[in-house]
Amino acid sequence: MANSFVGCFLFFVLLVSHGMVELEASHYVFKNLQTVQSDASTKQPYRTGYHFQPPKNWINGLMVYKGIYHLFYQYNPKGAVWGNIVWAHSTSTDLVNWTPHAVAIYPSQPSDINGCWSGSATILPGGKPAILYTGIDPKNSQVQNLAVPKNLSDPYLTEWIKSPKNPLMQPTAQNQINASSFRDPTTAWLGPDKKWRVIIGSKINRQGLAVLYKSKDFVNWVESPTPLHSAKDSGMWECPDFYPVLVTGQNGVDASLNGPSVKHVLKISLDDTKHDYYTIGLYDSVKDIYTPDKGSVESDSGLRYDYGKYYASKTFYDSVKNRRILMGWMNESSSVADDVKKGWAGVYSIPRKIWLAKSGKQLLQWPVAEIEKQRANHVSLPSKLLKGGSVIEISGVTAAQADVDISFKISDFEKAEVLKPSWTNPQLLCSQKGASVKGSLGPFGLLVLASKNLKENTAVFFRIFKRQNKFVVLMCSDQSRSSLNQDNDKTTYGAFLNVDPLHQKLSLRSLIDHSIVESFGGGGKACITARVYPTLAINNDAHLYVFNKGSKAVKIAKLDAWSMKTAKIN
Repeated sequence: MANSFVGCFLFFVLLVSHGMVELEASHYVFKNLQTVQSDASTKQPYRTGYHFQPPKNWINGLMVYKGIYHLFYQYNPKGAVWGNIVWAHSTSTDLVNWTPHAVAIYPSQPSDINGCWSGSATILPGGKPAILYTGIDPKNSQVQNLAVPKNLSDPYLTEWIKSPKNPLMQPTAQNQINASSFRDPTTAWLGPDKKWRVIIGSKINRQGLAVLYKSKDFVNWVESPTPLHSAKDSGMWECPDFYPVLVTGQNGVDASLNGPSVKHVLKISLDDTKHDYYTIGLYDSVKDIYTPDKGSVESDSGLRYDYGKYYASKTFYDSVKNRRILMGWMNESSSVADDVKKGWAGVYSIPRKIWLAKSGKQLLQWPVAEIEKQRANHVSLPSKLLKGGSVIEISGVTAAQADVDISFKISDFEKAEVLKPSWTNPQLLCSQKGASVKGSLGPFGLLVLASKNLKENTAVFFRIFKRQNKFVVLMCSDQSRSSLNQDNDKTTYGAFLNVDPLHQKLSLRSLIDHSIVESFGGGGKACITARVYPTLAINNDAHLYVFNKGSKAVKIAKLDAWSMKTAKIN
């Protein structure tokens, strides 16, 4: 079986004008900040209540073993910026509450002496976990290593040993692999010839590629003559992920499954854009070639898991509950100086169940059901007409730590704004037509982490446009008024939502957690995650509103909101 991942430990930090050395791609070393300590009190307004993060410092994966979920993540034990990287380790029985353990992997061999970077886990026959990870050798070359548990009877897997044959895969004069762009091995899978396969992200000039290796014993690996897939002018492919999804149904499947019942997904994290893109297609397991479906591309015109602050994501097959789960890293939108001051940086998304939509053209995502156990203080709003210019407060929930699920029904489309042919970039369109710009059908949605006077708020909303004889839904997350602190990145995000508002309700679910707004539109057809740092709308001073700034009324078909209990995390 090949049903787990350890994660992609590749992140970037905002640049400062001093004390920084570029190590490679998105990895920056802040020499003067690597070991700076601060008072990382857990009673800070931006620390999360139910999203995973370590107690302090800088953090990225998951596998399930003997019914216990294991999260391994890249961690700097000495500071809140990238550097001094080790693999920290926490476990959980429900993907919500986490218990910390000792560091699992740290530099100790020549093949990783300059760093233990990203990697993935594979469950071998007999239920034995094995981790392949990128190490940085004395020449600063990126090489691939193997680690296995010391004691398989320990369900917590607290000790790991490295193969004496490391590195198992490395750049050489013969293979001409780029030694500074060869990282992030995926979960391995078995082919019809009973050989293991794994892909590693790389590039040749501007051509991104998934380098393919094969092995009979998981120790001796041979490079395939051709990559699994490549794309011109896409740059470095970080954190690749390759897995099958069922054509029908929502269940997950093991990474080695292939045939007419599945399609395959290839996800890449583009170093150039710091976005995660995925394609859906077919995998020829004999020729070892992946071919995306027509129109499925690795660029801004293609599909993304999340259209906001979301990178270095990976999935794993949860064999306990027969589902595939996605987790992503949400880096900070605050300045490096503020990160150092607060003493931590980097947070995980809520684990999401992921499956193929009935159309076969995109994936759907939804927060795992376990997170609903954190709900408390349920508040509901009956069906209500929301007139243009209306702002209604949703009271009775802890607005800084909440779960909100709302759906809208539109009946009058007569004056919908025409979508111009040039309006093809949803993020740009959301920036130009933010929450303060009055339209006809929209903006309408939620104002979250809002101050009482609305000087601060993060708006998550919809707009409806007309294009020929159809209607187009735009989903936006507008951070432009999220904070009075001007040092934050307050980029607005957007996505076109594949929902027909003539025949379907427009649904929006937002998970709010102090400095996180994780939103799901259309039942998980489009997801947008934002990191925000209000100065007024913090803790008990945060408020939650439903609003409609459009000229036309919309109907609130249903609204449910809950306070979210604080999880036990590290």
